Amino acid sequence: MPDAFQISRRSGWSVFNLLWKTAAGIILVTAVIVLALRWVPPPTSAFMLQQRLSGIGVDYRWTPMDRISPHAALAVIASEDQNFFDHWGVDLKAIVEAFKDNRTRRHPRGGSTISQQVVKNLFLWPGRSYVRKGIEVYFTLLMEILWPKTRILEVYLNIAEMGSGVFGAEAAGQRFFHKPASRLNQREAATLAAVLPSPKRMLADRPSDYVIRRTWQIIEQMHALGGIDLLKQNGY
Repeated sequence: MPDAFQISRRSGWSVFNLLWKTAAGIILVTAVIVLALRWVPPPTSAFMLQQRLSGIGVDYRWTPMDRISPHAALAVIASEDQNFFDHWGVDLKAIVEAFKDNRTRRHPRGGSTISQQVVKNLFLWPGRSYVRKGIEVYFTLLMEILWPKTRILEVYLNIAEMGSGVFGAEAAGQRFFHKPASRLNQREAATLAAVLPSPKRMLADRPSDYVIRRTWQIIEQMHALGGIDLLKQNGY
């Protein structure tokens, strides 16, 4: 007859095996989903679903990267994540710089990378918690491993909210400038990037003084990054 120690030891191994199998299953399922989205256009996103549940209409028109103006791609990099091609999803330097800047800025900026924003938009719920941040970091690293940078940028340019209920460069181009994403010029692309921090409050077609100033700052950064050549050097 097994003693109490043996029973306890077997119970411990049973719990460990259950936890290990559960973790392995979660990793496998999430990896398959993320890998599939490397090629399949996302039919929707968590943010879009939240909008629909709130009764807000959603305008989302998936558009391949080769039909999106390179100005749009460069503008979001200049505005949101200038180290996009150099990091593995989490940019600690940008987080520290954003924390310092926000102590004096009227409009705080985040330190999230484009990769993190794709994950938040696609998979996560609103709010802040350590659990949510941990899930975000996990998905971000998984995505960086399984997707090329050009795919991350392509998905971002399609699912980022650029106006209230307006998701992606194609929908935003048609709504605010009456043209497809492929024809967005430098100023229009920079204007869309300028409203990204607060797309429900800032308007691309009726820009405030702040949005206009931010637009020209983004254009300056686009030139400072090397312009369209930066994209060509990284496979755009």
